[in-house]
Amino acid sequence: MTTAFDPIDLSGIQLGNRIAMAPMTRSRAGEGGVATDLTVEYYTQRASAGLIVTEGIQPSVVGQGYPDTPGLHSDEQIAAWRKVTDAVHAAGGTIFAQLMHAGRVGHPVLLPDGLINVAPSPVAADGQVYTAEGPKDFITPRELTDAEIRATIDDFATAARNAIEAGFDGVELHGANGYLIHQFLAPGSNHRTDEWGGSPENRIRFAVEAAAAVAEAIGASRTGFRVSPGNPSNGISEPDPEPTYTALAKELAALDLAYLHVMEVGDVRELSVRLRQDFGGTFLLNPHTEGPTGPEALALVEDGTADLVTFGALFLANPDLPARLKAGGPYNTPDRATYYGGTEKGYTDYLAL
Repeated sequence: MTTAFDPIDLSGIQLGNRIAMAPMTRSRAGEGGVATDLTVEYYTQRASAGLIVTEGIQPSVVGQGYPDTPGLHSDEQIAAWRKVTDAVHAAGGTIFAQLMHAGRVGHPVLLPDGLINVAPSPVAADGQVYTAEGPKDFITPRELTDAEIRATIDDFATAARNAIEAGFDGVELHGANGYLIHQFLAPGSNHRTDEWGGSPENRIRFAVEAAAAVAEAIGASRTGFRVSPGNPSNGISEPDPEPTYTALAKELAALDLAYLHVMEVGDVRELSVRLRQDFGGTFLLNPHTEGPTGPEALALVEDGTADLVTFGALFLANPDLPARLKAGGPYNTPDRATYYGGTEKGYTDYLAL
């Protein structure tokens, strides 16, 4: 029987186990969106994961949605991430960069003067974003033109090349949690009537073309993709996600990507199983069943539901999570008050066994 502690071949990369660290925004980048020495320590501490997927990294200046998040669009950012990847590799780990364009999520005060948040349609998200000036309501974004959509796809490809230059083993496109790719997928945020909106086939076009561009730039074997069907995060409305995501999974399968990563929100396991079948390749699952300790998620590898299971907050608080899972605990409790921003507290000071 295959277990979560067994190795796996990920498109030619040998992973030591099937326990992955899910991407988590931490808002601790330095000036200019660069990784810091604390970033190096944070990811190196977690190098025993079979695979690390980083926090969301903006592929362009306008892609930033939160304060103090890192980028991969400048020479300084590339050089800073190289320190992270070198350290993780020296510790025996594998690390993919998650490329995340926030789209309508964010606020112009987080962007250089003159820039405004963009989206498939001029539809504001519900809620607020924290800024140095305090919480601010999400604004109505500017609708992307066709030419700007294609330029944004190029931005993803360029950032992917930058990620490889920075030493990453691959990249994951963030198509979940209400950010730009998800905004194109969801009918509540995509009201377009051109080739980028309307039918499920048109609403998945941006996701598919971005994935194809990245795969062409760095190789399909180094390209992953994350989705969260039906996830209402950041004002997303997807009343009937199945037709959209099954169509997307089939198109991504045709690209022969390294993996599909599904984050479950709510009771969507039946759809997750369907997406695994439609995609056909390596399947990562961030399960809705993840509890305070998460050992029940390991059974999803044993029964074939997933090839790898990903853990978020539990990995945040337990840098040596694979060892703790194998030992049956104990587990540190995540401190929600220190999730975003700050110093080493709640970032690199969680103790290993």
